[in-house]
Amino acid sequence: MTESAIDPGLLERGHVRLTVSGARATIVLDRPDRLNAQTPDTWKALREIGQNLADEVRVVDVRATGRAFSAGLDRRLFEAEEVDGSPGLLSLASRPVEQADAEIAAFQQGFSWLRDPERVTIAAVRGHAIGAGFQLALACDLRVVAEDAGFRMAETGLGLVPDLGGTLPLVQTVGYSRAVEMCLTGREVSAEEALRVGLANSVVASEELEAATDRLADAVVRAPRGAVRETLALLSQASEAEDPEQQLAAERAAQLRRLGELSGATTSEE
Repeated sequence: MTESAIDPGLLERGHVRLTVSGARATIVLDRPDRLNAQTPDTWKALREIGQNLADEVRVVDVRATGRAFSAGLDRRLFEAEEVDGSPGLLSLASRPVEQADAEIAAFQQGFSWLRDPERVTIAAVRGHAIGAGFQLALACDLRVVAEDAGFRMAETGLGLVPDLGGTLPLVQTVGYSRAVEMCLTGREVSAEEALRVGLANSVVASEELEAATDRLADAVVRAPRGAVRETLALLSQASEAEDPEQQLAAERAAQLRRLGELSGATTSEE
């Protein structure tokens, strides 16, 4: 399947734009008048993109128009039965548990594919990255951050929990204690602190954000695809390995696969 199979109407309803050029795909949150607040259609659009990107795409960067990456969930979804065609989120509580669980699982798929080792994903963050916006940035492998960026996990303060896949990468990145403090206080994490605690790979001037993201994307795509895929898989599972030997065994298996591909002169090294 390819990106041509994605319903353009869904992208429009989700306020998401997609451009693909060879090995590079760029996803843009395009709702600047609401600071790129997200709705279920946003998550559906992101899921469709992940399911339909061409195999040739090796790097995906996620960015946004306007002065914010994403202010999180469209708050109107708590106040109305329907917002721009999307049902209010409180309506989930009135549905059978299995149905509501399946709906949330589908929302999560909009973010989870960004951690697939088949592709390197980069978030370019400026301004607010709140709640779902923070979780979207966390879903990516790498984060380039503008000096004016601020991260905030706001769900707990609203009586909710982060449920779009953000809890695991947050703990993996900053540690349990910091993650607890960030989530329960809902305080803002500045770009400088994000760099210090590992949430950001680099901090740049706002006007340099896109160029810095482009340079990083160009750098990570230079290595052979198979090596990148195997390395990402190893790194993503490293913190969950039960003991060092488990990770050593995974490294051996991955290296043997790489040596097998290289000795077989496969065509996967594009």
